[in-house]
Amino acid sequence: MKKITVLGSTGSIGTQTLEIVRDNPDLQIAALAAGQNVDLMEKQVREFSPRIAGMWSEAAAKDLRERIADLPVKVVCGMDGLLEIASMPESDVVVTAVVGMIGIRPTIAAIESKKNIALANKETLVTAGHLIMPLAAQKGVPILPVDSEHSAIFQSLQGSAGNRIHRILLTASGGPFRGMGREDLERMSLEDALKHPNWSMGKKVTIDSASLVNKGLEVMEARWLFDVPLEQIQVLVHPQSILHSAVEYEDGAVIGQMGLPDMKLPIQYALLYPERRPMRMPYMDLFRIGQLTFEEPDTETFPGLALAYRAAKCAGSMPTVFNAANEMAVKLLLEKKIRFAQIPELIEAAMNHHRVIGNPDLEEILETEAETYEFIRHL
Repeated sequence: MKKITVLGSTGSIGTQTLEIVRDNPDLQIAALAAGQNVDLMEKQVREFSPRIAGMWSEAAAKDLRERIADLPVKVVCGMDGLLEIASMPESDVVVTAVVGMIGIRPTIAAIESKKNIALANKETLVTAGHLIMPLAAQKGVPILPVDSEHSAIFQSLQGSAGNRIHRILLTASGGPFRGMGREDLERMSLEDALKHPNWSMGKKVTIDSASLVNKGLEVMEARWLFDVPLEQIQVLVHPQSILHSAVEYEDGAVIGQMGLPDMKLPIQYALLYPERRPMRMPYMDLFRIGQLTFEEPDTETFPGLALAYRAAKCAGSMPTVFNAANEMAVKLLLEKKIRFAQIPELIEAAMNHHRVIGNPDLEEILETEAETYEFIRHL
């Protein structure tokens, strides 16, 4: 019996992870953690019977505690609760599916407790990859990617026999605004940004996909996961979202992973690796798909991707600034306080304002995040 902890259980990745657990009797939930959705958490606790359940706020935890008083489930809250859940002895795999830099400390705690990491929180490696990857290597902890693109790269590397990578080909759908110009983006609303053509995701990731910021974050994540220089990571816009990414080897061979745009496949692969099992989803019909096309990303219209490469090349604390500025900009967009087209403008302003810390420790990373938030609020 493999015991799973899910951080972010009420979000898109979390709920799909629980679907996979539901379909595999040899998987068992050890603990769940979520933000504020007490209604859904109560349903999850009653179905999956975790030993511990965590909510972010004390108010939400109190509400949950009262609702499940009839169950032998410990309820915790806040960062202390997340850290307790991430390091609990009973767990084998920790799925880090929380959104944002809140995932860094629980991921570190899970690694130090020698849990396998199913990583869906890209901000952890974007901002603290220089801390996370050496720690995982020291502890002998595998980090199994859950993002569809990074899972595809990971799968394409199986059986590589140590052969060197020439390039990583990182695919992007292009989002709902593919083919538009900058003037068109000025007219796009929050509702427009949330209409992704292929994927069903949380609001933050959907907006990041529309701005191509998400692909920039994935470039930085791939750099750490696969130890490849930025110059060897190429982004391809692939509107069909069938080729999820690929690896080009030194002899010119390109090995990629294809599949329907459904996150349950990479989630299940991370939970059961290296085993593959049948899933309750349709198989791909290449006759119906017909053709696969690829385009260069338009970094003039979508400068978020170019800013991500700039932040990654600068390194140090700059990726934290890029990530934190984007998080705050997306929050403001969701509150309808800015326009969609202002997201890269705010990111660039924050990056231009920041004085880089060369090799930040965890406290300096978190301080940089707070300073960037404050700078954006001031703007």
